Amino acid sequence: MKIKVVVHRAEEGGYWAEVPAIPGCATQGETFAELLENLYEAVEACLSVDVADADLAAGGTVMEIAV
Repeated sequence: MKIKVVVHRAEEGGYWAEVPAIPGCATQGETFAELLENLYEAVEACLSVDVADADLAAGGTVMEIAV
């Protein structure tokens, strides 16, 4: 899966980025390399869902897929 991010230079130094396709998903880094590392973590965290909270009463099945 490819996802677009918008990278900004922070006024105080470093960078910050947002992921328009995932509302509220943003991160920052002092260097561009740190920003990229933090972006991977932020996207993973924003897309993670705790399946313990899922309503499986209707006979649903929890599956994991790679995209």
